[in-house]
Amino acid sequence: MTKLIKAAAIWLIIANPLLSQAAELRIGTASLGGAFYPMGQTISNLVNKYGTQGSSMVPIVTGGSVQNPRLLGSGEVDIAITNNNLAALAVKGVGAYKSGSIDMSAVAALHPSVLHMIVMKGSDIKTIEDLKGKRVAVGSAGGGTLGFLNFLLPLHDMSLEDMTPSFLSYSDGFSQLSDGAIDAAFALSGYPAGAVMQAAASNDLAFISFSDGMLEKALEANPVYSGVFIPKDVYGTESAGLAIGVNNMLIVSNSTSPEIVEDILHSIFDHLDEFAAQNANAKQIIPEMSLELSIPLHPGAERYFEARKALY
Repeated sequence: MTKLIKAAAIWLIIANPLLSQAAELRIGTASLGGAFYPMGQTISNLVNKYGTQGSSMVPIVTGGSVQNPRLLGSGEVDIAITNNNLAALAVKGVGAYKSGSIDMSAVAALHPSVLHMIVMKGSDIKTIEDLKGKRVAVGSAGGGTLGFLNFLLPLHDMSLEDMTPSFLSYSDGFSQLSDGAIDAAFALSGYPAGAVMQAAASNDLAFISFSDGMLEKALEANPVYSGVFIPKDVYGTESAGLAIGVNNMLIVSNSTSPEIVEDILHSIFDHLDEFAAQNANAKQIIPEMSLELSIPLHPGAERYFEARKALY
């Protein structure tokens, strides 16, 4: 009888591939101290609470938005967070993904990430050019912060070799900024970013600015980016920060069941008020932006957003 039960269970899974995916889904986020990990944690909470397909979800600490498409491609995570620019590169197999394109598609737009460029108040670092010869926390080696810097620095006729970079998590980077071990810290994150908030709790911080015309030059070089104002009351700075930013998205492998993807979207976007109550960055999510992402939507996402078009 036991053998018959086991055989029936195996047959049921083979006959219904959806059941074989009804397991623990791993969502790739980033290092602690940024916005991706708490975003993934909140998404996991909602899927675990409202999902109907039998799958649970757990957030995984990763190197961040650059590494996440690779982890998705290798099967180390099942769903992940990255940004518009990197998603397009991953699908094309260029830039950071020139070793091979990744078979993935979009699930939904999330909050925007902005490049926090932070120093202690009173620092002699005012613009990106002033970073020459300085000790700078640039995020983890697989994170989006480093990708942004590798884009911005050449526009300023600079490279990482012009400074002393420290490849640290956001938490560690801003902790070292507070301790005076480094001169500046960068973090590509939604705002408010936990690591920056922690540093601001006991220190007066200041934003590094773009010198005249440099932000416009950057936006012209890559139109997927945008300028973002960070109000001064977010981190208690004397003035607002003008940062460069990019929209984020959820991604999955193309082989993921459409039913699973649609269930994830019902879990998070059908409960957007609860999402925003649990996560401050979720307040910045505009669901209809999911129709304007840099890579195609997964069929399950297409089905979900097609049904919601009347609401937009």
